[in-house]
Amino acid sequence: MNELTTDLKSLHEATLNNLKSSKANNTLRAYKSDFKDFGTFCVKHGFNSLPSEPKIVSLYLTHLSKNSKISTLRRRLVSISMIHKLKGHYLDTKHPIIVENLMGIRRVKGSIQKGKKPILINHLKSIINVINEQKIDDIKKFRDKSIILVGFGGGFRRTELISIDHEDLEFVPEGLKITIKRSKTDQYGEGMIKGLPYFTNETYCPIVNLKKWLEISRIKSGPIFRRFSKGLSLTEKRLTDQSVVLLMKEYLNLAGIENKNFAGHSLRSGFATVAAESGADERSIMAMTGHKTTQMVRRYIKEANIFKNNALNNLKI
Repeated sequence: MNELTTDLKSLHEATLNNLKSSKANNTLRAYKSDFKDFGTFCVKHGFNSLPSEPKIVSLYLTHLSKNSKISTLRRRLVSISMIHKLKGHYLDTKHPIIVENLMGIRRVKGSIQKGKKPILINHLKSIINVINEQKIDDIKKFRDKSIILVGFGGGFRRTELISIDHEDLEFVPEGLKITIKRSKTDQYGEGMIKGLPYFTNETYCPIVNLKKWLEISRIKSGPIFRRFSKGLSLTEKRLTDQSVVLLMKEYLNLAGIENKNFAGHSLRSGFATVAAESGADERSIMAMTGHKTTQMVRRYIKEANIFKNNALNNLKI
């Protein structure tokens, strides 16, 4: 009997570990953060947050709708649902009181999403030029330039960018192959390989700058994008994804470009927009960015071509 109880206990623990492993750590943190806000709402109004019920969740979504986008409401709903599942509770998120409420909120607010600005070619050149003008050591210049240029050239998510190790790089005559071991849309770790060709202008070429960075830093293994300690001494510590955002905003500011509407996603969306402007098809863009659906890529293409096929182009005024 004791043996059976022990076996069941170990199975129970293994099952819980599997449930946790089904989602990336960042995703679980996001769920918990969202649920914490829901919990605060419930405490304030005397409701139970776990388990909860559709009526309470619907009230919470209405409360949120005053200052939040539709996409935020949908994300919070997913988080509340997932925390319930992980804790062994059922919550009917398809209940009419939730679904109809969301439809009503969407009609009132509208669902158009205004994304962050993409880093375009003129922005990219301005950033690299202003880095070159800084009175700082070459080791910092080439690290920062490599982050920006590789991030843009490969259409990387910032988490993918800072996760690159030296072992993931393969320099070939045509350019550079980078193995991405795991990404937001590749939760099972199947991986993908991105190919970056050489740019005509070496000043803005991600491969030329990355080679120089690796040469100066003498990095032969482990993370390629690392933190500096005081005095620009290179550490073994990997940069954080937030560091990429702060770095980009700093140089945009130095270049005299308003940085408020730029974010970490701007490098990735910039690649997609510029590629679309140059005539790349959605399949080619998706092969580089790793998008699993065409919805977002088609949005980039649509925005990139907004003036190309404009009905006013043939107007003679």
